Amino acid sequence: MNDNRLGTAVSPYLRLHADNPVDWREWGPDAFAEARERDVPVLVSVGYATCHWCHVMARESFSDPEIGELLRRDFVAVKVDREERPDVDASLMASASAFTQQLGWPLTAFATPEGRVFFAGTYYPPTPVGQVGSFRQVLTAVLDAWTERRHEVDANASAIAAAIAQGAQADATAQGGERSDADTPRLPSVDAIRSVTAQLVSAEDTTYGGFGGAPKFPSAPLLEFLSDVAADGDAAARGLLERSLRAIRTSELTDADGGVFRYATKRDWSVPHYERMLYDNAGLLAIAGAEQARGIADFLRDTLRRPDGAFVAAQDSESTIDGRRVEGDWYRLPLDERGRFDAPPLDDQVLTGWNGLAIRGLARAAARSGDDECTALAQGAADAVLAAHARDGHVVVRSSTDHGTSAAPPTIEDVGLLAEGLLELALLSGEVRYAETARALVDDGLAGRFEADPVLRAAGTTTGEQPQTALRSGTVALAATAATLAALTGDRALRDAATRLVADRARTGTERPLGHADALGVALALQRPSREVVVVSGRDDPMRWTGLAARRPGTVVATVTPDQARAWAAAGFSLFAGRDSAAPAAYVCHDHVCALPARSDAALAEQLR
Repeated sequence: MNDNRLGTAVSPYLRLHADNPVDWREWGPDAFAEARERDVPVLVSVGYATCHWCHVMARESFSDPEIGELLRRDFVAVKVDREERPDVDASLMASASAFTQQLGWPLTAFATPEGRVFFAGTYYPPTPVGQVGSFRQVLTAVLDAWTERRHEVDANASAIAAAIAQGAQADATAQGGERSDADTPRLPSVDAIRSVTAQLVSAEDTTYGGFGGAPKFPSAPLLEFLSDVAADGDAAARGLLERSLRAIRTSELTDADGGVFRYATKRDWSVPHYERMLYDNAGLLAIAGAEQARGIADFLRDTLRRPDGAFVAAQDSESTIDGRRVEGDWYRLPLDERGRFDAPPLDDQVLTGWNGLAIRGLARAAARSGDDECTALAQGAADAVLAAHARDGHVVVRSSTDHGTSAAPPTIEDVGLLAEGLLELALLSGEVRYAETARALVDDGLAGRFEADPVLRAAGTTTGEQPQTALRSGTVALAATAATLAALTGDRALRDAATRLVADRARTGTERPLGHADALGVALALQRPSREVVVVSGRDDPMRWTGLAARRPGTVVATVTPDQARAWAAAGFSLFAGRDSAAPAAYVCHDHVCALPARSDAALAEQLR
């Protein structure tokens, strides 16, 4: 019997399990209602389409008919794609942390029919390995607890849910959810923020580069913070950033085609975990040097880009070579030999937030190097995502594939990262329509117009957005975009909103930068005097590139033609009012008070000094 429900799922990860002899359901109230009716626990298995150990557990356990029969009889089995449902994944991860610190995917959680987790782990093998029981043994133990010690199960589930609710309340307060506009929290000082560099220098692996031992991750948000501090004049941060980027660029973590793998399993950056995620590559693209950025942009263009211009989520670690499904072998082939075999498959879902991150990375790379193709790639992705995932300036879709549009609601990640990417592209290209959409998205984000998942809401286990180590936070991106809009409009309320969003995260980051590095970077910009640079010129004018090179914390740079300047002013961006000189001119302003226009790149460079 196979009553698996995943054949029509939008998520590619869920569809990979459509042929399992497990009667999988998608996450939702119906699955938990069935569990209540049958009085059985819920198994929730979380993963994603390019996850190697998810594939392994699927082959070893979820393809086993006897396991399938056990799950059908004694559980309700639910599959979750962590990329499609980051809210569910965050809640289950928070619950799982009560049982293991080795968090990751696949995540295996057991919940009551009320949606509260009472036991969790990650990958379980088909036979016992050391102290780790087999998946079948885990299922048996869970059933024994469910039938013989239900009071313990309920007590554990309630205690974990209470802890999550308390943490979510604290996080909501930290983000300004219970503050008035007049009660703006305090940012950490510039000295406190810059002192984090010393922490990171002491944590550097001086032998192989990067931070820590094995496994070793590229940690793009942490490197971007170093980039911010380096732009603020910190030589130690610049040296650490350059050494870290060089280690990534010259190691096995970077493939021959320029794409970067998710992490290395060895301290010396060797033996990569071969999956390649859009977010890692987009994050590095925002800060990498010209050669490294060009390689990453080529990978996005040649591998992850769809015909409509949007980018898909990832490329798998596994491929089929000589009839065998193997991890990494395709990537170990020379480039000219790879064409003889099928490339590793793609996780083909288009995620709004991740595309926003890619748009931002491409726009920043173009601003540094003058690479017109990066600008075109960013515009292509922006136009595709806005056409398919937004309506009237609002994000209405988080995830889509060729199989349709996911019912998963948009999150703060989608709104914040897309808004930030669009505004970066608007400042680079001069196209005000992207800025107008970014402004509407910020309004949505600050209004908190997000649906809470009904199961998590009923269980009291909605966590809100958690600190990020590999992916820029949507909350932080929203704050950065609000601060930039404040510089463009003169609206002080937007700058205050940005402060409320990041202040507490940044103060935590001064002691624990991993997970909060992005908030530290925005806090540094908010602590610096506001400086606005408007360059009105043609595309190839040297002043344009002099202005773009002026990036530092607290500085906003816009490059426009005279017609574009008038369009920005008409759209309510007051910084551009009267900045429509027919002859090339650049305006360097502090809180909208501008010096006399510079008429040459040399004069602009002098004003910027």
